[in-house]
Amino acid sequence: MSIDETDRRILSVLQQKGRISNAELSDRVNLSPSACHRRVQRLEAEGFIRDYVALLDSRKMNLPTTVFVEITLSGQADEVLDAFERAVSRIPDVLECHLMAGTADYILKVVAENTEDFARIHRQHLSRLPGVAQMQSSFALRTVFKTTALPV
Repeated sequence: MSIDETDRRILSVLQQKGRISNAELSDRVNLSPSACHRRVQRLEAEGFIRDYVALLDSRKMNLPTTVFVEITLSGQADEVLDAFERAVSRIPDVLECHLMAGTADYILKVVAENTEDFARIHRQHLSRLPGVAQMQSSFALRTVFKTTALPV
């Protein structure tokens, strides 16, 4: 389950252009189309390629506000963590949830239409999460850069 430099080139191109045709991909990575197709299938089967998605423009979707929410729980018992994680995973406005080392137990990435919409999300969802002792929200003023591409 190791990858070589050709696999890395394939992964790099696919992260930038997921809808590229196999013929164009094979040209870009200097492989025959059949060899390229076999490699992509292997990378998918081995889990290096997890999925293909469409990345939406948050502004065009009327969700331009990004809020990072630091959550501190009342305890660290497995049942507290599990209950929190189950509940937070059901909130559609939460794009990411990370268990942290440091001052906060979790950091959430939340999208909203504006501050009023975030207030609704906070009131209806975040404030009802189980085990929460403290919550601090930080609004992103501007996204300097954003990528989904991992370094390969």
